[in-house]
Amino acid sequence: MGKSEELFKEARQYIPGGVNSPVRAFGNIGSTPRFIQRADGAYVYDVDGNKYLDFIGSWGPMILGHNQKEVLESVTEACKQGLSFGAATEKEVVMAKLITEMVPAVEMVRMVNSGTEAVMSALRVARGYTKRNKIIKFSGCYHGHSDSMLIAAGSGVMSSGVPDSAGVTKGCTEDTISAVYNDLEGVKEIFTKMGEEIAAVIVEPVGANMGVVLPQEGFLEGLRKLCTKYGSILIFDEVITGFRLGTDGASGYFGIQPDLITFGKIIGAGMPVGAYGGKRQIMELISPLGPVYQAGTLSGNPVAMAAGITQLTILKEHPEIYTHLNQLGDYFYGRLEEVIKEAEGFCSINHIGSLGCIFFTKEKVIDYASAKTSDTTKYADYFKFMLEHGVYLAPAQFEAMFLSASHKKEELDRVVELVQQYMKEH
Repeated sequence: MGKSEELFKEARQYIPGGVNSPVRAFGNIGSTPRFIQRADGAYVYDVDGNKYLDFIGSWGPMILGHNQKEVLESVTEACKQGLSFGAATEKEVVMAKLITEMVPAVEMVRMVNSGTEAVMSALRVARGYTKRNKIIKFSGCYHGHSDSMLIAAGSGVMSSGVPDSAGVTKGCTEDTISAVYNDLEGVKEIFTKMGEEIAAVIVEPVGANMGVVLPQEGFLEGLRKLCTKYGSILIFDEVITGFRLGTDGASGYFGIQPDLITFGKIIGAGMPVGAYGGKRQIMELISPLGPVYQAGTLSGNPVAMAAGITQLTILKEHPEIYTHLNQLGDYFYGRLEEVIKEAEGFCSINHIGSLGCIFFTKEKVIDYASAKTSDTTKYADYFKFMLEHGVYLAPAQFEAMFLSASHKKEELDRVVELVQQYMKEH
C-alpha cells in the first residue's frame, strides 16, 4: 500500500469521503486520490515520489505554472508583514485598480474569498438593483455551491424549483430558472413569459464545468440584447475564463460587456480569493455605500492580494504570454484532433485558447445534454492509463484541461503520443 492509499484510508475517518472537495475524489474513476506533496512549473509530485505532468493547475489559476518565482517571493514577503489584519490595506486598492484597468467592463470591484461567494454576492446585488427575484442559469454551467445555484435542469426549455442537492429546500431554488446552454430561442421564450420578473441571467461565457463547451455564434450577443431589452442584469461567471483567455477575459475575447463579472482564484495566483465587479451604478448599491449587504473578515487578505497583484501584473505587462499560450493550445489540441480523426470517431474534442476537453462521445458537444452522452466508464479507463504514464488529468469526464506557460511542446508531444497509444490499444 502506497502512502497516498494510507493517507486516504486515514482521511476517510475524519473527512467526509476523505476529501475536502468532491472534485478531488477519484471515486468516479474507481481509484484512490493522489496526495500531492509539492508542485513546480508544469509538474506535481505526490507523497509516494511520483511525478506528473499537470493539466489541472489547481483548476485554472496556475496560468504561469506552479511555484512561479516572482509570485512566491511576493507571498513570502507579505507573510513576514502579517497573515491577516481584518482591516483595510493598500494592497486591496492596488488590486482593485489593477482589475479595473485590465477589464473595461469592471468599473468597481469587491474582493471576496471564493468564486462561490462572488457569484452569491453578484446575484444579490443584481436582485437589489432590479428589485426582481428570478434568475436564469444554464444547465451544465456551475456557479458554486450556494443554494440557489444548485438546481437541476428539467425537461424542456425551462424548469425551476428543482434542487440538485440534498439539504437545499425548494424555496431556495424556486426563483432559479434553468435554460439550455446555446439555445437562445429557449431563453427568448422565458423572457417572453416572465421578462419583467427576471433580475439576471448568469452564464459561463465558455462552459467549463461540463467539459469545455464553446458559445455558438450569436448566443452571448443574444443574451446581452435580451438583458438590455428587459432591464435584466447580464452576469458573466469568469471564475474559469477570467484572465485566462486574455488580460480582459472572456468579455474582451468575445467583445461583449456584461453588467457584472465574477472572478475566482486566478486573481490570487491560486490562493483562496474571489471578486465580483461591474458597472459603477450597480456596485454602488453594496454596503457600506448602499443597501445590499455583503461582508467578509478575510476579504482582501493581504497575502492573497500580494500573490494576485504579482501574477496579474506579469500578465498585464507581458501580453505575449497569452499569444504563446493560445498558440500552444492550438498546437496541442490540434494534434489531438488529428489523433481522434485517425481513431474514426472514438471521441471528440472542444478547445479554446489554453482550455480543452476530450469527450468520450462521437457527438459534437454543444450543451449539457450532448456532453452527457460521453462514456464515463471509457474516460475512467483513459484517466488511469494516463496517470500510470505520468499525466495528471481531472478525475472526471466533465472538467477542463488547463495549459500553463510552463508547459513545453515536447512534453505535449509526448502526451499526444500517449493518447494515440491508448486509442490504438482500445
